[in-house]
Amino acid sequence: MTISMDFLKELNLTNQSLGVCTGTQWYGSKAVGSYESFSPVDGKSIGSVYKASREDYEKLIGITQKAFVEWRKVPAPKRGDLVRQIGDKLREKKTALGKLVAYEMGKSLQEGLGEVQEMIDICDFSVGLSRSMTGSTMFSERPNHRMYEQWHPVGLVGIISAFNFPVAVWSWNSMIAAVCGDVSIWKPSEKTPLSAIACFNIMAEVLKANNIPEGVFTLIVGDIAAVGEPMVADRRIPLISATGSTRMGKKVGEVVGARLGRSLLELGGNNAIILTPDTDLKLAAPGIVFGAVGTCGQRCTTTRRLIVHESIYENVKTMLLKAFSGLRIGTPLDQNNHVGPLIDKDAVAAMQHALEVAAKTGGKLLTGGEVLTGEQYSSGCYVKPAIVEAKADMEIVKEETFAPILYLLRYSGDVEAAIAMQNDVTQGLSSSIFTNNLREAETFLSVTGSDCGIANVNIGTSGAEIGGAFGGEKDTGGGRESGSDAWRAYMRRQTNTINYSRELPLAQGIKFDI
Repeated sequence: MTISMDFLKELNLTNQSLGVCTGTQWYGSKAVGSYESFSPVDGKSIGSVYKASREDYEKLIGITQKAFVEWRKVPAPKRGDLVRQIGDKLREKKTALGKLVAYEMGKSLQEGLGEVQEMIDICDFSVGLSRSMTGSTMFSERPNHRMYEQWHPVGLVGIISAFNFPVAVWSWNSMIAAVCGDVSIWKPSEKTPLSAIACFNIMAEVLKANNIPEGVFTLIVGDIAAVGEPMVADRRIPLISATGSTRMGKKVGEVVGARLGRSLLELGGNNAIILTPDTDLKLAAPGIVFGAVGTCGQRCTTTRRLIVHESIYENVKTMLLKAFSGLRIGTPLDQNNHVGPLIDKDAVAAMQHALEVAAKTGGKLLTGGEVLTGEQYSSGCYVKPAIVEAKADMEIVKEETFAPILYLLRYSGDVEAAIAMQNDVTQGLSSSIFTNNLREAETFLSVTGSDCGIANVNIGTSGAEIGGAFGGEKDTGGGRESGSDAWRAYMRRQTNTINYSRELPLAQGIKFDI
């Protein structure tokens, strides 16, 4: 399949880009090297980006600090109107940006377009927030006093995103932060820098038209030493929102915590679907397959464990083997294909290692796992999704391998046994049960049920609506992004008391003769 690169021109991308943007202005060092972005689709270079230096970072911090002083004074509905215009511009560029996301990251075109739609949706959601964020009024115990609570912008928000959602996660954070009155600094993954640059090219026209100060939205592409570590340790950035592995998140949390800053962490998931004897298998099948192989297993909400009651285990296994045998694997820009490539050869090696460990520790490979070869797989990043019969107590099953490996686990007894098996991992992001039994469903959602941040009934683990708060517990980090009241993470809380009497009653009835 010949891939047209017209979308690069539409997004104003060139062969070489500077690594820092203040909103509409680009700058950056050319002395510390560059990142070359290679597409996992065909292994070809898309373009390169100069890495920012430590000096570039310091300059950017100064610009964002100055911008915050002005931006926080703009009325929230006006901030929301800017976000509305950004959403409209994303609508115009949805197809081009979706193609770039698919080509640079390797997810299917449908998923690339869907990711841009998530950006549009969060813009719409944020516009609504700009007129609905509220505080509380409470009764004071002192006469003729009024007590209330309000929320103020927290200041600078540092956003560290991962390659698997190269644009949506930034928007979840930056658009809500913007309507809250914050300014943001985005460090995208070095594996998908062009998608980030394209977002700022799209947004620039809106920022210019509204005369927005440089520094409200900023971007910096750079190494961990020059950008990542300084950002995490910087007391001038009160909130760090980081998406990535649990290992990375623990380091971020430790450094930010040591300076008593805030961290919003969205980390690993080892998500399970439970199938009880009362499962509608026809309903469950597409949720299981998409959850396991969508984005080639590179979602934090990917289904990695399938916990099946022994009474339907063999039927489920037969169903899955048939479904996996019909998967079409190839370029994600061809909408007839179900599965695209892994992000790079390191990810391929990690998958192969996990399968080797599983085999050595008692697992049985039922299907898949091969690295595909041939002209259409020339990047070396295409694999067959794998199904492995395993036991829940195997260490490899308790780890998150960012690849399309589905561990098939058997349980006996009641639903409580399955829930205990599901919860017996360190991660706690997404979970699901398929059942037509009301008692099983309610048990799964109860205080004794799933310990994950997301718990679904008759819906898979993968995919989440922006209206609900997104995040998980345990090693997933505890953060919440996107919908519901997640906006509060981007603001500081303040309790206010006003005395409108002619007396000053003191706490605990204390009196001074003055």
